[in-house]
Amino acid sequence: MSINICRDNHDPFYRYKMPPIQAKVEGRGNGIKTAVMNASDVARALNRPTPYIIKYFGFELGAQTSISMDKDRYLVNGVHEPSKLQDVLDGFINRFVLCGSCKNPETEIIITKDQDLVRDCKACGKRTPMDLRHKLSSFILKNSPESFDADSQGGKKKKKAATASANVRGGGVSISDIAQGKTSSETDSQTGDAGAHDDDDDDELARQIHAAASNLEAIEVKDDEWAVDMSEEAIRRRAKELQVGAISEELSKLDEYGEWIAGQDELPSDIELFKKAAELDILQDPKIAAVLAQALFDEDIVNEITEHTAFFNKVFVSSDFEKNFLGGIERFLGLEHKDLIPVLPKILVQLYNNDIISEEEIMKFGTKSSKKFVPRDVSKKVRRAAKPFITWLENAESEDEESDDEE
Repeated sequence: MSINICRDNHDPFYRYKMPPIQAKVEGRGNGIKTAVMNASDVARALNRPTPYIIKYFGFELGAQTSISMDKDRYLVNGVHEPSKLQDVLDGFINRFVLCGSCKNPETEIIITKDQDLVRDCKACGKRTPMDLRHKLSSFILKNSPESFDADSQGGKKKKKAATASANVRGGGVSISDIAQGKTSSETDSQTGDAGAHDDDDDDELARQIHAAASNLEAIEVKDDEWAVDMSEEAIRRRAKELQVGAISEELSKLDEYGEWIAGQDELPSDIELFKKAAELDILQDPKIAAVLAQALFDEDIVNEITEHTAFFNKVFVSSDFEKNFLGGIERFLGLEHKDLIPVLPKILVQLYNNDIISEEEIMKFGTKSSKKFVPRDVSKKVRRAAKPFITWLENAESEDEESDDEE
């Protein structure tokens, strides 16, 4: 089982995954401590040296730590449940992993000549500063990422620390794969100081997610479902879900449906698509439209939409389905097939002419950007491309009104 690096993003097809923290309490009395069993695996997924994570645990929990990279053994003094460590790890991810601009975890730590720490984002290209007041920042300045052997943590040449949410049709990365990296080999030992920091980085969901042909994703519908809830109650709820190894039935079914489509040697027929959705009991979930928008198409999307018209008309029974489908198209174009953005007017023509998407929903989509499905700047770029068709619709409406007046 793997979980989203940004746990506040509940998208089951979110590209960036990590294994949940596994911990075991050892010893007794004053010598009791918690062993983080898979610390190196988590570190590889986050593209950070393992000692950074362990030292962060020590600082946040006010506990001493023991780091032995050659034995792949990492200890935090005291008794700490996996759910607690996972919550603390969320703070590390917010402060030292996620891009401060696009909230993407594809970042590297850079130490500037002025001894500042920045996250260099490979997704949006921006460099955002990290909080130098945190004790871990001092540790990083003294122990730069380059100081860790490339074979133990991968350094800047490490494999991409992320997993694709699903295969492309016919092959690729499985949704259940955990980010791969090199094995640990270097030895280091450090002890931590007592200290604590409140998590003041209420992050948004990690954005910049791959879509469609290379990575299948799903989309939430309501704005409040995308909100980042950092309340104690929400954290406890997420921790409880993690502890029992459960995710919502709804998301797991969408996950299964998306993986099933991606895993077929040939694209399933409309009948097969419908039967599988019925079998999983997700035909009433509007988010199925987002999955379909990102799973069924490739560069020939304009013609492929027509091929599935009957299926879409049968499945899209409300405006919520239509909104999700347009959102999926937005991701498909804006995050993975940017070269196809100019084709959007032709796509909308097909959706309009085949009565797949209503004129009202197309107008809303083409006249107002949204950060619900993609980052705001990407949304503006994609939806701006719809202007020729929106203009045509507006002119057509004006002509109809004039015709009515003449009659």
